[in-house]
Amino acid sequence: MKNHSMLTHFFFIFFLSFFLLHHITVATSTPPYIAVDNITLDCGSFDNSKATDERDWIGDMGSKYGPMEQNNESYSSEAQRQASSVESIPYSTARLSYSQFTYVFPVTPGPKFVRLYFHSAAYSGFKDFFTVKAGSYTLLRNFSASIYTDSSDEKSFVKEFCINVEKNKKLNLTFIPFTSDSIRYYAFINGIEVVSMPMDLYYTSSSSIIEGKVPVYVGQAPQFYINDSMALEMVYRLNIGGSSIPPMEDTGMFRQWSEGIKDNLLSHGTIPRDPSLELKYSKIPKYIAPEAVYLSAATMGPNRTRNSMSNLTWGFPVETGFNYLVRLHFCEIESRINVSGTRVFTIYVDYQLAEETADVISWADNSYTPYYKDYVVMIQNKGEDSHTLAIDLHPRTDATFRDAILNGVEVFKLSDPSGNLARLNMVPPQQPALAANKSKTKKTMFIAIGSGVGFLVVATLVCFLVLCKLKRTERYGSYHPRAKWWCWFWPDPYKREFSRRTASSLPGELCRYFRLDEIKTATNNFNEDLIVGAGGFGNVYKGLIEQGNIVVAIKRMKQESQQGAHEFMTEIEMLSKLRHVHLVSLIGYCNDEGEMILVYDYMTNGTLRHHLYDTPNDPLTWKQRLQICIGAARGLHYLHTCTKHPIIHRDVKTTNILLDEKWVSKVSDFGLSKMGLDNTAVSTLVKGTWGYLDPDYARRQQLTEKSDVYSFGVVMFEVLCARKALNQRLQQEERNLASWARKCIERGTISEIIDPYLMNKIAPECFKVYVELAESCVGDHGIERPTMNDVMEKLEFALELQEYAEATKDTDSKVVSFHVATANGAPWYNSVYHGQVLESSSGTELSTVNTGLSYPGLDSITTSITSQDDSSAYA
Repeated sequence: MKNHSMLTHFFFIFFLSFFLLHHITVATSTPPYIAVDNITLDCGSFDNSKATDERDWIGDMGSKYGPMEQNNESYSSEAQRQASSVESIPYSTARLSYSQFTYVFPVTPGPKFVRLYFHSAAYSGFKDFFTVKAGSYTLLRNFSASIYTDSSDEKSFVKEFCINVEKNKKLNLTFIPFTSDSIRYYAFINGIEVVSMPMDLYYTSSSSIIEGKVPVYVGQAPQFYINDSMALEMVYRLNIGGSSIPPMEDTGMFRQWSEGIKDNLLSHGTIPRDPSLELKYSKIPKYIAPEAVYLSAATMGPNRTRNSMSNLTWGFPVETGFNYLVRLHFCEIESRINVSGTRVFTIYVDYQLAEETADVISWADNSYTPYYKDYVVMIQNKGEDSHTLAIDLHPRTDATFRDAILNGVEVFKLSDPSGNLARLNMVPPQQPALAANKSKTKKTMFIAIGSGVGFLVVATLVCFLVLCKLKRTERYGSYHPRAKWWCWFWPDPYKREFSRRTASSLPGELCRYFRLDEIKTATNNFNEDLIVGAGGFGNVYKGLIEQGNIVVAIKRMKQESQQGAHEFMTEIEMLSKLRHVHLVSLIGYCNDEGEMILVYDYMTNGTLRHHLYDTPNDPLTWKQRLQICIGAARGLHYLHTCTKHPIIHRDVKTTNILLDEKWVSKVSDFGLSKMGLDNTAVSTLVKGTWGYLDPDYARRQQLTEKSDVYSFGVVMFEVLCARKALNQRLQQEERNLASWARKCIERGTISEIIDPYLMNKIAPECFKVYVELAESCVGDHGIERPTMNDVMEKLEFALELQEYAEATKDTDSKVVSFHVATANGAPWYNSVYHGQVLESSSGTELSTVNTGLSYPGLDSITTSITSQDDSSAYA
């Protein structure tokens, strides 16, 4: 009896414990927000299914949501090919139609997340190209999922929008295929998700206005209201200091948070984390962001001196012509930051002052307390479709700790006054077979119309030519060789009259003008077999002029090039005036029939880049590399000193250093060059190439010749290490060569990353001078860097040290580390060049000029930055 009683007591305690544990688990797993509307629609499916995240998806076949069709032509389709990495729900089926179709969602009033799921796969023999509307809002226009994913390894993706549904209204999503007379395009969708959100999550509510949580309109009016008549498109949502957060771990709205430290952080940072902290939600609702966002962060670290000269920087490529909401999430999670004024910093959004004094403790009243700040910035359309939205956090010097912190970022595009969110207008995919199959009736009609107006055109043209002949004679005289009939009406300011002589006499001539037919003859009508390079400007052809006696390089601008007439004009104006043995000579140009073409001396040995890595060419010797660097430095020094004001190249890189048949280096590509001011920065739009771009220039948009020095320092490390200036395939720390090399110098391991071919072939003293010089060139601030004259002289000195060591057989000393002895504290390069003793060290320390924080991955600072993989010798 006693045993029975004990057994009963045991089961009671066990059951009670299980009950309590179950309810505690349920309570802790309940999200902060429960969505009233939570619809997940598996388009093209007959059945209800459960996705891998355990969410239930409803098949749209026979559902109450639609689709409603114009011509009853939509049908369910399965992907003919689907990668194993793509989730089956909702991506295995699609709703596809060649005519308009609409889904109708009867939902409660208020703001909703609308997520459109696309999987780019083969659904039909034709092409997808369509527009998506939500009521009066245009979400996507002339959009193609297949084109969108062409440059990505991810063939499935989600487009997320925020749309407010008014009272007594329904949410209608309409898919409209692009119409064409010759090609059938279809619209399709794999899945649709509609989820309610709190009214004050992103929209400006009355309570937000009362509490002062209104976005700051950066550079414009002091405040900006995101009213419920606007639609938003989510562009970025990042957990800055941590890993990605899946939808099921969001706060009840199934938002996906991407890993924030991976791709968008442009400057070096540390990642403090404390997942055991208990957050204090006294300032914002718990549903604003998951706790994981606030339990990790990116900061700048403890180096007070370095931080005072640097920023914590992120870059986000965005489309131009729209306002963007930038939400920054903050939470002080370090125990040392516990009072106001401890960590204070300035916030810049798109290089504009957004917050002069950011103090998270002051905002939140306490540590471990989440907070967020909203900013709206207008990204103007200045003739370019894309732009990199930069977020810079700069420590204030009056704070206890010179540091900055950020926990999370969200970026949303805001609809324009017409309700439009779509600016991306892709080119419709072509279907050659159908395009060629036009009706004979239309052909006959066009022929008839052409015949009818042909006589009128000819008659008008004759009268026009007579008038132009009179004007031409009046302007030029009857026999002027350039007096073409159209010169009076459209004079070309770039075409100049130069004598037709051989290329060898051109230095005395300035520049030669080529007719397009001459260029076609020189390149065998732009024969692809003659292409020797390709880049941002266009293709470069090997050509023959002067009856085939002179080999030239002919650079032809492609029509879709991001560069254009301004760069074309700049190149001509610069190179027609500049002559130097270490600058590529411009022979002439052509500007006929919409073609913009430049003709240069042909560089037999191509680019420096093609002799360093990823090439079948034999490695360059160390002396060859030094001589090439010296030549390039001389060319840049000439640019900086040859005129009253320095000419700043702005695009120094190994693909723009060319080598002739004698391995003489020549600087090329002056399309981005700009006239500077002596000892004064020039305010200008940031332009350059990823990995080579001067961070000081990118941050301040102030250009000096020291920006060329920075880029040349990157080239020097590229020459030493035989690796790309920027390689996204490497680990984060190693992606940016300049940053990685400086870290290796600081750790005393620089010899471990040099080109293996050069091991034991560089004299120790030469190595010391070269590495110190390269490091000084890539200092964070221009004032820290040497001039190009200094660079040129130190490189010449390094070559002398190498030649002396080779003459005395002293190149087999193992290079491990070194430091430079200076007796008077003067800069290292003064003591080195003026003969002070270089002391070797067998230890592992490397004494260098500590120039502060670097900016790895500076590939997103400007819309005008070109790819560093640009492989053209001239482009």
